[in-house]
Amino acid sequence: MPETDLSKKVADRYLKGEVLGEGTYGVVYKAIDSKTGQTVAIKKIRLGKQKEGVNFTALREIKLLKELKDPNIIELIDAFPHKGNLHLVFEFMETDLEAVIRDRNIFLSPADIKTYLQMTLKGLAYCHKKWVLHRDMKPNNLLIGSNGLLKLADFGLARIFGSPDRRFTHQVFARWYRAPELLFGTKQYGAGVDVWAAACIFAELLLRRPFLQGSSDIDQLGKIFAAFGTPTPSQWPDMIYLPDYVEYQFVPAPPLRSLFPMASDDALDLLSKMFTYDPNSRISVQQALDHRYFSSAPLPTIPDKLPRPAPKREPLTSRNVDVNPHDGPTVLSPPRKSRRVMSEREGVEGNAFQVDKNPRVGEFRPAVSEIMGGNEQVPMSMDFSIFAAKPPSRPTINSVDRSHLKRKLDLEFQHPE
Repeated sequence: MPETDLSKKVADRYLKGEVLGEGTYGVVYKAIDSKTGQTVAIKKIRLGKQKEGVNFTALREIKLLKELKDPNIIELIDAFPHKGNLHLVFEFMETDLEAVIRDRNIFLSPADIKTYLQMTLKGLAYCHKKWVLHRDMKPNNLLIGSNGLLKLADFGLARIFGSPDRRFTHQVFARWYRAPELLFGTKQYGAGVDVWAAACIFAELLLRRPFLQGSSDIDQLGKIFAAFGTPTPSQWPDMIYLPDYVEYQFVPAPPLRSLFPMASDDALDLLSKMFTYDPNSRISVQQALDHRYFSSAPLPTIPDKLPRPAPKREPLTSRNVDVNPHDGPTVLSPPRKSRRVMSEREGVEGNAFQVDKNPRVGEFRPAVSEIMGGNEQVPMSMDFSIFAAKPPSRPTINSVDRSHLKRKLDLEFQHPE
């Protein structure tokens, strides 16, 4: 059978439905597999003109996902070319962790947060066991299925690591989840960069907002140092030898409890170990999973009991909102963010949102004590500052970084060791 007929036969097997998201290089559809009746998500990637070549990000994602089979990693069901496009067929996932964090109708208990973090670390642990760095950990790359299982997705920036002299680009991860060694320009790094990003996700679950919201790499380092203190040579001996190292004015570390006042002692201990400056001393993913935080009370919630956003039924703007200042505002779920297609140009940040020059830091409003009743403490997972405010914008990669990253991707694909 000719190749075109074969690809058409495979394509006809999937009945496309609604568009789930659209990006620069393609579209993601919800579809039905007519052969099995299974609901799937199809990422259609435009390959462009022949001189532009194949999308390397998509090829890497296919190669790695064929090797990575784990309950906490997204399943690649099929991949086929059709009409000049490359189609990747994934299991369908209802939502993502970012939607859960931003939904103010959802209260995340300490046990819920524990489960979401545990599933995130389990997926990462399997990747690291297979010597794979994810390099794009962030809440909207952590997809959640109808059974509550969380799965790592978007492996376009993932790489095999472990070779002593292997060098990588430091322009990976969305900036808010980028480890300090990457911000200082290191080209040689390991699993610690994923651990730092997972710590940022942990903090975001506790705060219900992004934790370290820098508007540039320099500002990001400033936010990190303000939170944990400026690192000293005794804390991080190799810091001064990093390519883009610059000296910052020393500021002492505030108590971690002041940043996360409602977190448990075990949670703070795990956070401090995951946010260790020196990547050689930073806790590993497996060590984090073995931490007493996960075995202490309350025990993690069973995944299918986890809170998830309600199905979207009508546009948010069509609802009438009645706000009584004495009762506190009525909380509505934000519209679910459209899934974007990973591309080689968008891969570093993965979002089309623009940088918010003055992001809201997130302080409790005066009405909180009235809402909660007297002096009762506010649960850590509720951030009242976002009521009547838009969610913070997420940074994007600039054109210079895009060109630099594309060259790096091309070179690394030619040398895939």
